[in-house]
Amino acid sequence: MESKAASEFPERRAISVCGKFDFTHARLNELVEHAASHLVAAGFVIMFLAVIRCRATAAPLNSAYTAEEFEFYLSDSESKLLLTPQGGNDSAQAAAYKLNIPHVTATLPSPNSKISLSPSSEANLESVSKITNDPDDVALFLHTSGTTSRPKGVPLTQLNLASSVKNIMSVYKLTHTDSTVVVLPLFHVHGLVAGLLSSLGAGAAVALPAAGRFSASTFWADMKEYGATWYTAVPTIHQIILDRHLSKPERSYPELRFIRSCSASLAPSILERLEKCFGAPVLEAYAMTEASHLMASNPLLEDGPHKPGSVGKPVGQEMAILDGNGVIQKEGVSGEVCIRGPNVTKGYKNNPEANKQAFQFGWFHTGDLGYLDSDGYLHLVGRIKELINRGGEKISPIEVDAVLISHPDVAQAVAFGVPDDKYGEEINCAVIPREEVKISEGEVIEFCKKNLATFKVPKKVFTTDSLPKTASGKIQRRIVAEHFLTQISTAKVPKFGA
Repeated sequence: MESKAASEFPERRAISVCGKFDFTHARLNELVEHAASHLVAAGFVIMFLAVIRCRATAAPLNSAYTAEEFEFYLSDSESKLLLTPQGGNDSAQAAAYKLNIPHVTATLPSPNSKISLSPSSEANLESVSKITNDPDDVALFLHTSGTTSRPKGVPLTQLNLASSVKNIMSVYKLTHTDSTVVVLPLFHVHGLVAGLLSSLGAGAAVALPAAGRFSASTFWADMKEYGATWYTAVPTIHQIILDRHLSKPERSYPELRFIRSCSASLAPSILERLEKCFGAPVLEAYAMTEASHLMASNPLLEDGPHKPGSVGKPVGQEMAILDGNGVIQKEGVSGEVCIRGPNVTKGYKNNPEANKQAFQFGWFHTGDLGYLDSDGYLHLVGRIKELINRGGEKISPIEVDAVLISHPDVAQAVAFGVPDDKYGEEINCAVIPREEVKISEGEVIEFCKKNLATFKVPKKVFTTDSLPKTASGKIQRRIVAEHFLTQISTAKVPKFGA
């Protein structure tokens, strides 16, 4: 993918770290080849583009995970090497040590130097030149939260990724003249595939924020400095950008071809404000890890209307709305959104039960409810799955339940999603303390912070002596959420989305 761009657009800018350095496509390809030769020599493979070049599998992880979470992800992915920046990561290293996984740091001392690994290994470029990539090689391994207690492992092949990149390049007409600033983490498919790989595949340019993460104070300066023509983000970031515009507007804004929104439902009012403030069409899309990201998108204006409240038309794959018996539904009739195509994973790793549920009637089942209108645009109306969608982070409430219930003073617990203006959904929970024990909200939150990544920690804790149940005695999250939402005066009806 990148080697093709390097041969076609060798001197065009490929990737920048804002305010620090710029690499052309030729220079990036040279660094990837050199890094890959190091990894081949050491017998290990990880660094993302170098990994793909080496026919091995990259499993990028969130640096904010706890040691317990790292232990699960490293073990479940059957990782053979932990690769970190020079500063390391104490939690990840503790988990790797426990699992007897070697740890290597990678550094780029200066823009003109080569990648160096510590412990070091001898680079042999000839060994890399003999490697021929195969479409069926598993290039990327990510986890997606499920309704089971543990996240599910999703292997994505080189064909999966190449198909998705092709679809993204096609629908947004990305070319070597485009440029973007990636404001999303590169351990999710949104930033990794839609922002980074699709740009590199088109011979376009990518800039990464100097701080390593999105910053509203530097976003527009970076966009202008690097001649950005578009950007993609989750609704939460769009809202932060809008808030910044209202409080501290820029003197001028770059002329953008389009703004893209994905990973959670974008309120039509936010879409309208974005277009008005920044003078570019806002294209909402629908994606998930199992589809190597993109499934549907609103088109560019020259290719058709974009409809607020809709996630657009399927892109490069088949899409159907099925009922419970696998029968395709007519336009306007809701059912489960199902897809099939070369971008779709072949199945979850070591999870036959999840695969049995997800792959039925010859289709992959997304777990989302929706309908196609007369123009073929998809409208999402709900979720079959119980996932909490916090600003694009999909969180399994059962995973949060397990942590809550592990507290010695908690007898019962249930986590649930509630509407939130900033994140779309936020996590709340209800706990029943053990008999004759008192437990505070602060104690529960602090316990969760020690055992969960920050974005999974409940924002509010309801302490109660009973939980509402169905007639059959079951606890349903929706019923629990509705019960406790009545205690919050600002409660709103939840809006569901991708």
